[in-house]
Amino acid sequence: MSQWESLLKNLGEWQGSFTRVSPQGEIISDTPSVVSLEGLNNNQTIRQIIRLGGDEKILEYSSLGRGVLFFENGAFSQGTIQLGPFSEFGAELGLIHENRRLRLVQLFDKNGQLDQFTLIREHLAGIPATQSTAVTVEALLGEWQGEAVTIYPDWRSPDRYSTKMQLQLDDSGHLVQSLSFGDRTITSTATINGSIFTFAQDSQKQVQVLLLPDGASATSPLKIQFRQPLFLEVGWLITPNLRQRMIRSYNEKGEWVSLTLVTENRVN
Repeated sequence: MSQWESLLKNLGEWQGSFTRVSPQGEIISDTPSVVSLEGLNNNQTIRQIIRLGGDEKILEYSSLGRGVLFFENGAFSQGTIQLGPFSEFGAELGLIHENRRLRLVQLFDKNGQLDQFTLIREHLAGIPATQSTAVTVEALLGEWQGEAVTIYPDWRSPDRYSTKMQLQLDDSGHLVQSLSFGDRTITSTATINGSIFTFAQDSQKQVQVLLLPDGASATSPLKIQFRQPLFLEVGWLITPNLRQRMIRSYNEKGEWVSLTLVTENRVN
């Protein structure tokens, strides 16, 4: 399936809201939204109309930019393709499930500090919106098994592999995550402070997981370390036993190198 055909999975009128959130999880604003994507000229062109509050913006395009990639189910990510010093950096990660979409924009300021999130929750017009499971520490504990697909900006063949994630609390109340993919296993430990988990490899390199409304979660570095690889992730707890995650990865040169979609089920 071509990238353009995958984009067409997003056709329709999506109703929802754009919620701006601080890095600490405080809701700054919540604005009703309608985003419609319509195919023109036998779907050779897309007309996109974005209504946000009282503002309207119309875009038309017949090709895709270098910073965007789509999965076959219509999930996608777009954003910075080359990270540079003293420039703003960010990306949107968009998940799709049946008649709903969940999109997350992560933005960093010119000093590389995590600046803000925009959480976009949408459903197709005319179909009642169902609520996702509220995401809490307890809702994530257990073993999750899944399938991952990794796609690449250089158009090489996708990689497909199985994943396993084990989340548990240790005796001191820290969250221990064991993540297996292919033949690799990575174990890391986070401190929990309300809706924020902090994984710290050292005082410089801290990765935060922020739990958000409607089953969403955002994983981000608190500060970008240049000449070190990094990733941005969105998670979506769709039902108590079904979760999707998308990971946008950059190498030590700051180049966007891959996009991974994980669909996982809780097995115990």
